[in-house]
Amino acid sequence: MCLVQRQKLMDICLITIDNNLNKSLQPNSAIGMLWLQTHFENDKWEALSNSTVIISEENSKLLIEDAMNAGLDIKCFSDISMMDVFQKNN
Repeated sequence: MCLVQRQKLMDICLITIDNNLNKSLQPNSAIGMLWLQTHFENDKWEALSNSTVIISEENSKLLIEDAMNAGLDIKCFSDISMMDVFQKNN
């Protein structure tokens, strides 16, 4: 779950998952989930609730801007991708 320094829960978190800067989209509050449901088709709602939606860097920038304009608390973690943290062992 995404938290800030004062332990305030974010409505939506975006986490970089690969070297192409694709993001995992994670709703963290009821408000975040409801807002996302207005931006995604009904057949994507289950994936949203399970945090299994992946969006591109370009789309994440648009989503962040739109969500912030709507007053949501959103955080994007993009300094290190999950690929860098969980490197494949062969």
